[in-house]
Amino acid sequence: MRLFFVLLVWFTGQLVYAQNKQLLYNVNSLPQNLMANPGGEVRFDMHAGVPFFSQISFSAGSSGVSLYDIFGEGNGTVNENIDRSLSRISDRDFFTVRNQLELLFLGWRDKKRNYFSAGIYQESDVFAYFPKDLAVLAWEGNENQKNFHLSDLAFTGEVLNVFHFGVSHYWNRDLSMGIRGKLYSGIINVRSIDNNGDFFTYGSSENGVSRPNLRKVDVLLRTAGLGPFLNENKMTNKELFNHFRSQAFLGGNLGVGVDIGFTYFLTDQYRLTGSLLDIGMLKHTEDVRTFRYYGDYDSNQESTLDPDHPDSGELGEYFHEEELSDPYISTRPVKLNASLDYGFEEDLYLAACDYRERRPRRRYRNHVGLQLFSMKRPRGLVNAATVYFDRKFSENFFGKVTYTVDSFSYSNVGLLVSGRFSNFNLYLAADNLLDYSNLAKARNASVQLGFQFIFDKG
Repeated sequence: MRLFFVLLVWFTGQLVYAQNKQLLYNVNSLPQNLMANPGGEVRFDMHAGVPFFSQISFSAGSSGVSLYDIFGEGNGTVNENIDRSLSRISDRDFFTVRNQLELLFLGWRDKKRNYFSAGIYQESDVFAYFPKDLAVLAWEGNENQKNFHLSDLAFTGEVLNVFHFGVSHYWNRDLSMGIRGKLYSGIINVRSIDNNGDFFTYGSSENGVSRPNLRKVDVLLRTAGLGPFLNENKMTNKELFNHFRSQAFLGGNLGVGVDIGFTYFLTDQYRLTGSLLDIGMLKHTEDVRTFRYYGDYDSNQESTLDPDHPDSGELGEYFHEEELSDPYISTRPVKLNASLDYGFEEDLYLAACDYRERRPRRRYRNHVGLQLFSMKRPRGLVNAATVYFDRKFSENFFGKVTYTVDSFSYSNVGLLVSGRFSNFNLYLAADNLLDYSNLAKARNASVQLGFQFIFDKG
């Protein structure tokens, strides 16, 4: 029980974070574009992010229900709203939370058409499918004699540091390609995705008597890094800090990954881009605890479970509980980005200053385009499509507007603004602007900001 309470508190504390970064994708004036596409164009010669502030992103989302759906005035009573929401939500709906905090991010160009970048960032990723059957059982009971599937219970969560080094190579005026290697240092990992079993009852529940049945139950929960919370001997705050610091900086649960990407100009005005991110995995060997609960119970063969009946059987007698410490492997949620856009209103300054080619490519102040995004999750892909318009208003000011259709909403409007003051650059981006007047109605919300120094050759 203590374990599940810890997990509930941890998940609740994490519900502030982001996944699709459509506002930053293809923004070639910002270094963070390289994190979304290692083969993205680079229009500067060096950058240095402000430590801990070069990129901060927070967002949370629910594909099935919002706070307004449950507590909104004029929708009926709370009980009626819950009944309505439960009938609408499916076991494919989910809750997701992500954050990224860049601790360090640097980049520089060499004399061979390569732009190198390196850094460290911390990422949290929590994803949980809505346990439809378990929620209905808890809310309505089982008067209709239904079967409830424990496989509905599926979630993953992790906190890790990522050390990375990448290069974007300018092959020619048509093509840039890039690759980024990553070393993962796991801090916390929790996953329970391959659960099985059915719950059903016989007879009625009159007079407090029920005849529950559990068939082929097999529930598995893997954890790494939760030892300080699960151990009986509590750590001091200093010990906790030292423990997580060692885990964050290559302390034991390690993994490797890679990002790849490209930018290809079909013509001066048509640009095609794509990237695959986080193709990798971690092996968890330190502070690993796996909990397994399995067995069968048939009330036709045993006494009924009645708390007031002296001969009532104990449900726990028919199940086995194991705690293991075997290492396990977790894969990263692979992400795919692809886009096609069209540029117009030629930017003569950029064309004249592209020193890499004798015949520089034309550049444009405005772009309209379509971006597709997909992320691998335990039961399939989570997808999004974005149309966008961006404009370079001057040498120092840039803006981008997006409209995104995804699992959360069909009306996600986002805005990014970026300003440069000498060599200092800052940007601010936010999604779901139409819901900011009443955040309770929002099924997804995110904010991103960053500060860095950007240098060009004189």
